[in-house]
Amino acid sequence: MLEPYFESNRSAAGSIHYPYESMIHSSQASSCIVGPHWHLYIEILYFLSGTAKVFLGGTCHVLGKGDLILIHSHETHSIYSLDEEVSYIVVKFDPEILYSTSRTFLESKYILPFTLADAGGQRVFAEKDITDTPIPSLIREIYDEFTAKGFGFELAVRTLICRVFLWFLRRTHHQQWSWEVAHSLNDSDYQMLQKVFEYIDYNYMNDINAQTAASLCNMSYSYFSRRFKAIMGKTFTNYLSYIRITEAEKLLLTTDRSMTSIALEVGFSSSSYFIQQFRQFKNISPHQFRIKGKA
Repeated sequence: MLEPYFESNRSAAGSIHYPYESMIHSSQASSCIVGPHWHLYIEILYFLSGTAKVFLGGTCHVLGKGDLILIHSHETHSIYSLDEEVSYIVVKFDPEILYSTSRTFLESKYILPFTLADAGGQRVFAEKDITDTPIPSLIREIYDEFTAKGFGFELAVRTLICRVFLWFLRRTHHQQWSWEVAHSLNDSDYQMLQKVFEYIDYNYMNDINAQTAASLCNMSYSYFSRRFKAIMGKTFTNYLSYIRITEAEKLLLTTDRSMTSIALEVGFSSSSYFIQQFRQFKNISPHQFRIKGKA
């Protein structure tokens, strides 16, 4: 798993780690620009020239000059140029910078869906959708501030990223999110989610269950199950399967391991059950997903 911060472009001896990064990627020929990978960060790609295919999971999006795509945290993705010259601005940032101080339930209800790989919501914004909005200039300003590193640029970059995120949030809030978090969170709810997510992150590959999660939260099994479903819109078991499928996506696209090996690695009891669950979540078989993602 990657570390949660990026290195600046300074020398190794004096490098400073920032929770964000911006750069321009370019390709001089039709080729794979960035192979299948994933990371903990939210990523924005704003295309300056050329045409490219961007794979988010098993879905292919074709983007050209002026188009923008939003990539969630933990989401497997890859980029392939379709023209001889493709360039785009990259903005990557740790979701933690969106919190004003420490994590609070007031902000987590907005940010949490963007940290779930398959939470839904609009991802691609065509040039015509954003031309008359602040987004193109904000993206360029983030790049300029991070590249120049003038006095106070750290505050400037964080402020600009928060403005961009707020635009996305308001633009998409009316859409149906497949993993939308209830807006009635209180502080105890957030503490519960934090414990459960940490428990699943470290143990999804093992035989875990809601009873243990409820015990960690000092709740009865029945109350925990009702509250978790009310907040997440899914049962604990469904959310656990979602995490396992997300981890399986990464292995399918970044390794050549067999279905059985991947199934056992991410916590499924058999390859047949893994394939069944994968189809249920992705509407495609793991094998077809691997082919599409590496096309």
